[in-house]
Amino acid sequence: MADQPLTTRGAATYQRILDAATREFAQYGIAGARIERIVSAASTNKAQLYAYFGNKEKLFDAIFFGSLERIVNVVPIDADDLADWAVRLYDEYLRRPDLIRLATWARLERRPTGHLVEGHDRLDDHKLRAIAEAQTAGRVRKGDPFDVMAMVIAMSMAWSPVSNVYAATAGEPSDVHDQRRALLRECVRRAVAPD
Repeated sequence: MADQPLTTRGAATYQRILDAATREFAQYGIAGARIERIVSAASTNKAQLYAYFGNKEKLFDAIFFGSLERIVNVVPIDADDLADWAVRLYDEYLRRPDLIRLATWARLERRPTGHLVEGHDRLDDHKLRAIAEAQTAGRVRKGDPFDVMAMVIAMSMAWSPVSNVYAATAGEPSDVHDQRRALLRECVRRAVAPD
């Protein structure tokens, strides 16, 4: 990916491209996304997009890895309260359903098996260390830290935009969300409780 623009105007164009591309990729995936729609929505042109990102795949990567970093930063793990972490993930999916859709497209179109991202691009090392430390201290059940983390994330996605049972929206009544949060919190708490 090319360096980000140095001018205020260039930075605004760069951000408009990211915003438009995020919407486009979240809705249509990598194969279905169209550069023409992105540049139209961003009020720019293909030459500018390609100058900043190189190609459609690199643009998706910039957005996808940015979304992973956002989740890590906005919803930091607390290995001593994985139930609360799951609830905060649930809330982030309500706020930004596009982020979970991007991950789903990456899974469907790029990596149907194994880790969603290559080892050097993964952002979960600190999460795994935190879970392992909580396990060593007897606060979290034994087991592979990655598997514990994957289970908690999966539980947090029960009502996410990619649920194959029911996709929740932020527009639903707050008491419905509160009931789901309470159920999720209790189920995760029991699932990760030490033996």
